[in-house]
Amino acid sequence: MANLTLSTRTAAEAAGDALVLGLVSAADGAALAPGHGLARKTVTHLKSVVSDLDLTGKVGEVTAVAAVPGVAARIVVLAGIGELKGPEDGESLEDVRRGFGAALRSLSKKKKAVVAVPGTTPALVAATAEGAALGAYTVSKAGVPSTDGVATIAIAGPADAAARKAVKRAAVVAQAVAYTRDLVNLPPNLLFPATFVDSLADRVKGSKVKLKSYDMKQLRAGGFGGTVGVGQGSANEPRIAVLTYAPARAKTSIALVGKGITFDSGGLCIKPATGMVTMKSDMAGAAAVAAAVLAIAELGLPVAVTGYLGLAENMPSSTAQRPSDVVTMRGGKTVEILNTDAEGRMVLGDCIALASEAGPDAIVDVATLTGAQVVALANTAAVMANDDAFRERVLEAASVAGEAMWPMPLPKELRPALESINADLAHKGGVEGGMLTAGIFLGEFVGEGIPWSHIDIAGPSFNEKTPNGYLPKGGTGFAVRTLVSLVESYA
Repeated sequence: MANLTLSTRTAAEAAGDALVLGLVSAADGAALAPGHGLARKTVTHLKSVVSDLDLTGKVGEVTAVAAVPGVAARIVVLAGIGELKGPEDGESLEDVRRGFGAALRSLSKKKKAVVAVPGTTPALVAATAEGAALGAYTVSKAGVPSTDGVATIAIAGPADAAARKAVKRAAVVAQAVAYTRDLVNLPPNLLFPATFVDSLADRVKGSKVKLKSYDMKQLRAGGFGGTVGVGQGSANEPRIAVLTYAPARAKTSIALVGKGITFDSGGLCIKPATGMVTMKSDMAGAAAVAAAVLAIAELGLPVAVTGYLGLAENMPSSTAQRPSDVVTMRGGKTVEILNTDAEGRMVLGDCIALASEAGPDAIVDVATLTGAQVVALANTAAVMANDDAFRERVLEAASVAGEAMWPMPLPKELRPALESINADLAHKGGVEGGMLTAGIFLGEFVGEGIPWSHIDIAGPSFNEKTPNGYLPKGGTGFAVRTLVSLVESYA
């Protein structure tokens, strides 16, 4: 993870392997973004490069230029950041993140980069810093951090208190996203429920976050039948981890719940081989929740936040859960298992019930829950809720953070699909509206009167394609920024 700082020098004076400048697109061609403060001879030289190379300034366009007069950096990198419609425009800010992210990804062999803010507002400082830091991420090799990638990023622009605060926040959030990506990218022989908890125990040291975990014996005694059932077929026993941040005088309490299936084979209803290739990422929701709680605590937000992580490995064996089994969930509801490959909702149901017992002001769960979400929305997450106002608040937080999410309903007419003659609930419905019936199932475990939202991130949590913008191949860290933004809305 690159060290992110606010430069004490101008863009031209700051020494580094590369100076990254924004290039905006317009009808009459690309132009340098405002705010760079470069000398006339430098601007004239770069204008001629832009013209000679027919650069467009579109997001993702990255061009390296050597021997630029008037700058201390060895090379200048021109990063397309789109139209830059306005310094507070949400779409423009996301284009800034993506554009600078792409530029930093291209500098994997460089050690220090200076990035010029394309303007003066705190929002532009924040977007520039976030995009650069997220783009500089490098994937660890089997848990060993890579030595490639930019080690230091200096943000050149305003140096007032608001800018310092924006860069500090960006550094904390980017570190949280990087931790999420690291967890998601770990191979499943290294990350299983017990080692996930070990990682959390290491992370909370010296922080304001407390960790409690439930082992198999405690899960059985506590009535967490959904989690026990999913994990009982694996040699790696399940866990529930609870991360608590409780600042003094907090007036609001938020519960965050994450699905943490560290590997999903499908259980006895086993997946085809190709369907298992990315199933080490089925714990991305839990990783996002854990990282968000740690970031919220580091930022010192005056909101009490508790993260509940349902951790299990879904494997076939002689002890594995069977279709037609009936289990008793936390809180006493019985559930008939119909397909062991619909396991995430079971660990989430237990955790949502546990979270409800504390009486929070709101609950949000994050999960790589259904293939139906991917079919319907691809890399746009689905947001469902039992409260329209709360759903809109989650969507607004996502918009501020720059993460694509879309509202989806919880139709009452689909509830009969979850009826069972053997239990209080069947754990899944038919093929119609699978994303929605999964959400309806989860809603059965929310405490009465508690606003709750379900975010299905099956599509955007893992990038199987080529890297783009600030997204690497593999784990993306999706939802961390939205969760932090949501809690900030209460602060």
